[in-house]
Amino acid sequence: MGNRLSLQTLLQDLIGVRSDGKPNVYFQPPESVKMNYPCIVYARDRIDNAFANNSVYKQAVRYSVTVIDSDPDSEIVEKVSKLPTIYYDRGFKADNLNHDAFKLYY
Repeated sequence: MGNRLSLQTLLQDLIGVRSDGKPNVYFQPPESVKMNYPCIVYARDRIDNAFANNSVYKQAVRYSVTVIDSDPDSEIVEKVSKLPTIYYDRGFKADNLNHDAFKLYY
């Protein structure tokens, strides 16, 4: 599919930008980063290799993508769930925020 920066752009297009022009899309944010909600947090989760002749000829990179929103019926979840090669993993609530976790091959 694409590289991580093209995934960043794709997710930014889904969520839109804040009034200050910054998107609420975070790649592996450290704990020191103050996130603004609603947001999308994603991280590389897995790399699947296909081998032939003792070498890798194909890789599939999987990302964990989490939509965090105070709204349990967030429209962002619906948008993310319609991406190709994505599947819903689980949902949970933490710190009064709804988390919807997905797995995406990109």
